[in-house]
Amino acid sequence: MAARAGEQATRSSVWLGGRTRRGRGGQPSGLDRDRITAATVRLLDAEGLDRFSMRRLAAELNVTAMSVYWYVDTKDELLELALDEVFGEPAVPDPDDEGADWRVLLRTLAREYRALLVRHPWVPPLIGRYLNIGPNSLAFSRAIHQVVRRTGLPVHGITGAISAVFQFVYGYGTIQGHFMSRVADAGVTPDEYHAQMMASVGGTPDTAAVIEETRDIMDARGGATVDEMLDRDFTFALDLLVAGIEAMVERSGPAPDA
Repeated sequence: MAARAGEQATRSSVWLGGRTRRGRGGQPSGLDRDRITAATVRLLDAEGLDRFSMRRLAAELNVTAMSVYWYVDTKDELLELALDEVFGEPAVPDPDDEGADWRVLLRTLAREYRALLVRHPWVPPLIGRYLNIGPNSLAFSRAIHQVVRRTGLPVHGITGAISAVFQFVYGYGTIQGHFMSRVADAGVTPDEYHAQMMASVGGTPDTAAVIEETRDIMDARGGATVDEMLDRDFTFALDLLVAGIEAMVERSGPAPDA
């Protein structure tokens, strides 16, 4: 029984079992899966994952909820479609471009992934919830693998390097996305929110002491705006990871020809 349940869980995806249909016979006119998916992305961006429902989507499309079910069986299937839809947004560099340095390609992929996570704060929890094996997601993942293969790391180090870089980006982008959501909810700019937060924290004795201890770090961080500070931290952290890959390549010696 447990084995069958586990198999069902691993196969529970809109992309498996021939379930990527675009509609059944007799479907309502004026709708198609692409339109439904685009509306889902817009709603998730505007209202967030917690407030999303099939009923709310149907109202946005000016149809009944049952009309949406002509195209997907469940809300999970629709969220999978939306997740893969936004993975088609990043500008993916050509990993087969022999004239491009792998470091440039890797930094481009990392920046694009971070921007995706910040632009769509509902994406991070869905990445962990679903298999994430749609065509756009697989194309992005394939580009990452091809670029990291070009670093010269031994084959057994490829997945570790991908984890180091892109789990870092996942965490950074997720936290920045949460910050931007709080800013939007507060109705202020990021810089105004940061100034208010620092003033509030600095006015409490316990937290003020911590701020004072790290003032030299904050001052050295640089950046006239929150966006600049975030970009500088991200770039420096990414440089550390690239330097780590370079060091591991040098330590392991030349890789055998593929």
